[in-house]
Amino acid sequence: MKIFTGAQIRELDKYTIEHEPVKSIDLMERAAKSITHAITETWSNGMPVIVFAGPGNNGGDALAVSRMLAEQKYDVSVYLFNINGNLSEDCKTNKQRLIECRAVRKFDEVVNEFDPPKLEKNMLVIDGLFGSGLNKPLAGGFASLVKYINQSAATVVSIDVPSGLMTEDNTYNVRANIIKADLTLTLQNIKLSFLFAENQQFIGKLRMLDIRLSKEGMEQMTSHYRILEENDLRPRLLHRDCFAHKGDMGHALIVAGSYGMAGAAVLATKACLRSGVGKVTVCTPRRNNDILQMSVPEAIMHVDKEETFFSESVETADYDALGIGPGLGMQEGAAIAFISQVRRAQIPVVVDADGLNILASHRAWLQQLPKGIIMTPHPREFERLSGNRFNDSYERLSNARDMAEHLQAYIILKGHNSALCMPDGNIVFNSTGNAGMATAGSGDVLTGIITGLLARGYRQADACMLGMYLHGLAGDLAAKEIGMESMVAGDIIRYLPKAFRRLED
Repeated sequence: MKIFTGAQIRELDKYTIEHEPVKSIDLMERAAKSITHAITETWSNGMPVIVFAGPGNNGGDALAVSRMLAEQKYDVSVYLFNINGNLSEDCKTNKQRLIECRAVRKFDEVVNEFDPPKLEKNMLVIDGLFGSGLNKPLAGGFASLVKYINQSAATVVSIDVPSGLMTEDNTYNVRANIIKADLTLTLQNIKLSFLFAENQQFIGKLRMLDIRLSKEGMEQMTSHYRILEENDLRPRLLHRDCFAHKGDMGHALIVAGSYGMAGAAVLATKACLRSGVGKVTVCTPRRNNDILQMSVPEAIMHVDKEETFFSESVETADYDALGIGPGLGMQEGAAIAFISQVRRAQIPVVVDADGLNILASHRAWLQQLPKGIIMTPHPREFERLSGNRFNDSYERLSNARDMAEHLQAYIILKGHNSALCMPDGNIVFNSTGNAGMATAGSGDVLTGIITGLLARGYRQADACMLGMYLHGLAGDLAAKEIGMESMVAGDIIRYLPKAFRRLED
């Protein structure tokens, strides 16, 4: 599913109006009906409704919804803010329709002074002040109104976008001046800013409403952002031949673990084996040998000459993919062996965890990375890797995209909606996963999965998309059966077979 910018959404509206064809006011009526239905199926007409409408088309939506709710016997009070005397044409039309609707209890057009209504716990506030067209922080009276609504105990529903929140970049927004909705009813497509963790407090629960914008228009419109869905992945799955043997299924090399961090190597190796690869060799310090032999008997051992850390790179001619970094440690000897291993690899490479921390400590080495390398940092790891601190997720994502283009790398920014930044500048967000996966070792599992998929024969882009989707799906399946609170990284591995079956079926 594509994610469109605020400007593109307006273009889609225009395209739909021109090509359906449909009048803009009728398209607004269609949206209002969807919003009204979502509200009426959630709250009964015994709950008083207070509507705050702005001067633009978001306000027009709110006025139309007010009329429809009133016609269904809801007790509706409406406040239309027309401070500058400049309503959009469709907002004007819906203002007149609302005036003619005698079922509305109160309609107040605010042009100067505003006496705010009392907002109580048993009330429903509909926020229709500003939508996807907002391009600067709210200030003055609107900022005061937002704060007043946020301080109340009323339930808040925002139309399309919580007022004050911009659809993409909120790096320099004034967060105190953004509506904190309990429910956001967004129209047609999810907005980019909804995918960032710091904005969750404003969105509340999210519902997408199909208002039947032109499918042709959406297909034709180019977007650099999209959300991964099951139907995107099913055609990418590789077929396993009936006569296949382990030599046909690829051979992965995992370089992981140091003394005291054998568990990282175990998790990455187990996940790799569960991802369809024929063979996995794990290179780890000598002291980890017995742990790996007992924990992952299916793996082949390559024991480093050092007792406690990885010290010597491995020839990669016999392997199809390399995953390196989990639990590797930060010793200088391990760092030198790490960059030596990455440089000599003539196969696809996945770098995670201490591999990323080593690069962050030797940032000049970034220029020595092979094209097509995959890196899987969490937010703090990426900040160390880039040498910057970021104000918010949008700024971090923009920097990750720039780095991916500059290095011709694949960078997966891990999080609730992990984002894959690709060498061509496109970004794909994952749609699976849950908070139960916020547990030590989850990243090691992802490294193993992607490495296994690469060795199996998937290209980098497909391995990244399939890997992060399967990783999150396995976590979702685990959460469904055992809950989020007690989930550990090993549970993600245990549910990987069910995740594969889900996609295959």
